[in-house]
Amino acid sequence: MNISSAIVKLRLFEVSSLKEKRQIVKSLIERLRNRYNISISEIDSLEMYNFAIIGFACVSNDRKLNHQTIDSVIEFIDGDYRVEIVEIDIES
Repeated sequence: MNISSAIVKLRLFEVSSLKEKRQIVKSLIERLRNRYNISISEIDSLEMYNFAIIGFACVSNDRKLNHQTIDSVIEFIDGDYRVEIVEIDIES
């Protein structure tokens, strides 16, 4: 069994309140959870309206599959015009 995880720090654009931030982050997390079957949550910067830190993990028998999943998730996040990836920390 192989467990891989990543922490991604995001900068949010055109956000002026925590309510707007939560809508964007919740939407992104739900789309990622449904599309990639990963465990994902906002883990830090909960009270900062222009930054979000999300963490996610995946489990499989194949390490290569985990890396492909993490790469796909990061690519999906990077394609969202509402956020910019500031930092990525991947652990295998």
